[in-house]
Amino acid sequence: MSVLSRLFRPRPNPRDALRPLWHRVVEIAREKEWYARHRVADTVAGRFDMITAVLSMVLVRMESDPDLVAPSVYLTELFVEDMDGQLREAGVGDVVVGKHIGRQMSVLGGRLGAYREGLEQGDGVLSEAVSRNISLLEPSDSAALAAALRKLAQDIAATDPQELLAGNIAR
Repeated sequence: MSVLSRLFRPRPNPRDALRPLWHRVVEIAREKEWYARHRVADTVAGRFDMITAVLSMVLVRMESDPDLVAPSVYLTELFVEDMDGQLREAGVGDVVVGKHIGRQMSVLGGRLGAYREGLEQGDGVLSEAVSRNISLLEPSDSAALAAALRKLAQDIAATDPQELLAGNIAR
């Protein structure tokens, strides 16, 4: 292979290896149980809330393993890429899409911190984070939803790192 062909060949996108995990995050966030049993609002806002909740559970797991910290950045970039596409599809123009993405990243960061704290400090703190950050229908039980998210976090924590990166989260 010539030097020029090696120099100009397309490089693989490192995010591509994380796409199965991103798709699994979205798949879990769309499970009917969240909306039917736990009364998450089946709206754009409610679905976004569940995506950020599930993504937060995965990111908390990834940040606990030094080998998964770098891939967690790519997973977050996939979140941004997907949200950018969703906003554009909804008709948000180029001029303001960046502002919306900035707000969504801020929301993700805040929720990640709240869920991390809830997972570390106990059910009451996690339940409070759920009630603040997930659009719920009345009547609803944020404690039951928090328990389901804790179970999800435990399932993710028990997943082998390579299996996690491949998107194989047993439920």
